[in-house]
Amino acid sequence: MRILSGMRATGKLHLGHVLVLEDWKKLQDEGNETFFFVADWHALTTHKEESHIIYQSTLDIVRGYLAAGINPEKSVIFVQSAIKEHAELYLLFNMLVSVSRLERIPTYKELKENLSNRDLSTAGFLTYPVLQTADILVYKATGVPVGEDQLYHIELSREIARRFNNLYKEVFPEPNPIVTRIPKLPGTDGRKMSKSYGNIIMIDETSESLKKKIMPMMTDPARMRRTDPGDPEKCPVWNYHKAFTHNQEELEWVVKGCKSAGIGCVQCKKVLLKNMEERLKPIWENYEKISDEDVLNVIHEGNKKASEVAKKTLSEVREAMNLRW
Repeated sequence: MRILSGMRATGKLHLGHVLVLEDWKKLQDEGNETFFFVADWHALTTHKEESHIIYQSTLDIVRGYLAAGINPEKSVIFVQSAIKEHAELYLLFNMLVSVSRLERIPTYKELKENLSNRDLSTAGFLTYPVLQTADILVYKATGVPVGEDQLYHIELSREIARRFNNLYKEVFPEPNPIVTRIPKLPGTDGRKMSKSYGNIIMIDETSESLKKKIMPMMTDPARMRRTDPGDPEKCPVWNYHKAFTHNQEELEWVVKGCKSAGIGCVQCKKVLLKNMEERLKPIWENYEKISDEDVLNVIHEGNKKASEVAKKTLSEVREAMNLRW
């Protein structure tokens, strides 16, 4: 398959991204044709007042990609705004979708409610799923790794591809979502982990800073005292165990101990910390070794490769739409 996915340039990557990057690396190492980008234009939909963070965020995100094993010899790593064909295709696709259709996308309402402190009244925010469609289809991607909350966006991409193909000419494949193994890793406050919510654990934490964030983390509200039994499914820490604890005996120990009050939350978190550090230490070490110059070289080469593919697609689009100038 040809795979396409990206992350917004609104700051360093967090722990939720680490799990996504593991899925990306697996897709890469399985021999797929993989394109991974930094979505700096998308960052403007919610962070237009903070555009000063986008450049450094882009460098930090690509550094995170590389530290987690995304290999520029196997994958195309690039920056969205460097490939102007994304914007042209976005403009053309906007002619194929109604305002009411975009307003029905669940994440549109959800983000407006959760980010009420930001100005989300812009046309850019309303139409960002159309830009996502352009991001995907300009490379004719057939597989798109996403979280469950993005499934509606992929369905819109499929609709737009069908509409274009029916109106003009068969140019685009209909992309399929590849849902990440851990759809939602909660933040330290129990909500979705997000830079916008300020509840994140960063990709470049140290052992000490990780401990300071995990140990006070909220657990099952029913466990007010050490002797109170709990339910792991109601505890955000359990989601972390499912993501980072692969030893089946330890998982069973957590479940049994929590339900019977045989273990306390502190014991549970200490085991989690041990397993998280084992997984994250190689990424921490790689992250420290990668310089800005290394990142810029990767981006430069990736932009050239992405541009070649995007230009070819837009040539087909212009021909199909009789825009031959």
